[in-house]
Amino acid sequence: MRSFKAALLAVSVSVLALGTARADVKPHPIFSDNMVLQQGTELTVWGTAGAGEQVEVKLTRQAPGQASAASSSVAADKDGKWVVKLPKQTAGTGFTLAIKGANTVELKNVAVGEVWVCSGQSNMEWSVNAGESPEDVKKGAENPNLRLFTVQKRTAPHPIQDQNDLKHFTKWSVSGPDTVGGFSAVAYHFGQKLQKELGVPVGLIHTSWGGTPAQAWASLEALDADPSLKYYADSARAAVKGYENYDAKKAQADYETALAKWKENADKLKAAGKPVPKEPTKPGATPPALGPGTPGVLYNAMIYPLLNFKVKGAIWYQGESNAGKAFEYRTLFTAMIKDWRKQFNCELPFMLVQLAPFRGGASGVDYAELRDAQLYATKALPKTGIAVITDVGNETDIHPKPKQPVGERLALAALGIEYGKKIVYYGPTLKDVKYASGAATLTFDNVGGGLVAKDGDLVGFQVAGKDGKFVPAKAAIKDDTVVLSSELVPEPVAVRYGWVNFAKPTLNFFNKEGLPATPFRTDEAPYTTQPRPKK
Repeated sequence: MRSFKAALLAVSVSVLALGTARADVKPHPIFSDNMVLQQGTELTVWGTAGAGEQVEVKLTRQAPGQASAASSSVAADKDGKWVVKLPKQTAGTGFTLAIKGANTVELKNVAVGEVWVCSGQSNMEWSVNAGESPEDVKKGAENPNLRLFTVQKRTAPHPIQDQNDLKHFTKWSVSGPDTVGGFSAVAYHFGQKLQKELGVPVGLIHTSWGGTPAQAWASLEALDADPSLKYYADSARAAVKGYENYDAKKAQADYETALAKWKENADKLKAAGKPVPKEPTKPGATPPALGPGTPGVLYNAMIYPLLNFKVKGAIWYQGESNAGKAFEYRTLFTAMIKDWRKQFNCELPFMLVQLAPFRGGASGVDYAELRDAQLYATKALPKTGIAVITDVGNETDIHPKPKQPVGERLALAALGIEYGKKIVYYGPTLKDVKYASGAATLTFDNVGGGLVAKDGDLVGFQVAGKDGKFVPAKAAIKDDTVVLSSELVPEPVAVRYGWVNFAKPTLNFFNKEGLPATPFRTDEAPYTTQPRPKK
């Protein structure tokens, strides 16, 4: 009996042969009616046709006083693949993209503007329908200049090269009451604010999967390149090898052996009045799919097929699944961002959401540590912004429903960092701390119109002396500083703010623009979720 790998190869070859034998020209499925193309950059359009077939791609616009046309042609290669380049375009609507070979594919209602990739795990995946006040959101969703595209969930053992294998790709839709319900709520609110502020069409490519770790979204190339992350790539290769070399006959034999042993053991346990373990699972004729947590598999299936499509930047809401290794996330997350920038072949501005308050894991600070690792990325890499949401959380629900402030703060970061808007797009971030006369005086960047405490006195601040024991501190705003003190700590040497998974009462340190301060700490105590390497 042929191995599953051999059978898979044979099927792939036959499908490819069938696809390239056809003379019909077919663009990559990312190209459809209602799409948005990135303005201000050379555009790439690609697809398949008959081997050697001449393919012409033409982008036209019939708008009063703004008629334009750009075209290019190329012959498909021996495998039927073709790629054409079109000159950069200015923003607008009313474009038509025609792709002509033996047949003609005409894509209508095409726009040119700003395109953003929206990725992460469940809080990015969380839909408008599942969010706060979905009916109210839908009432305001009619926006012909906001376009939506969702990549359906899929894993792949290798980067998907054949566009005939992209059955998980959908089509672009225009934002409206009937289209936004199942779309990412964070992405939608990000796109709405960005579109209204910029006044140009905005396209959102939503590609996320709940419960997935960052290593699943990185390429094995990137994981291999860092010695501390290589074990992820090694584990992925082992999983792929098992998947591709799956032997159904052997799996069945192993199952029957295990089942016999289980039955023998179960009879003994029952006789002794002891609990019986779960019965072995019967194998299938094909291997179990690679899980979405396998390193690289989401990059292969849900990012790699997008790489030729020109985009402006990315927004990211993820980290819950990596909170158990928060210190490692510093390395992993920055490696992933650098990887995406390399693979998309652009600077790729990257705006991330800092984790919302949640009760979290057993340590009580694993989310705090992960937030710190996220903040680290914004300091370590250029064009990397953060949306702080300490005021948007739920102690017992990892999926807080308010998504509008999340998306809008991501848009603020993008507007300030990438689009150069002269706005306050961050809440207070620690600049410096000085200790004198039994007090700690903190200064901040991103003060905006001034520092404020919402709903009473400042909460969430702690101080520690040389013994390293942190206690709640009395905090007071004085001009553009915060002064901390505690009768229990006559000589403070370190401070923390919001250094818990979920703060009670809610953290209330903001600037007058209504943006919350990011949690921080000044001490170098080891992370509880993973030992800090020795210096």
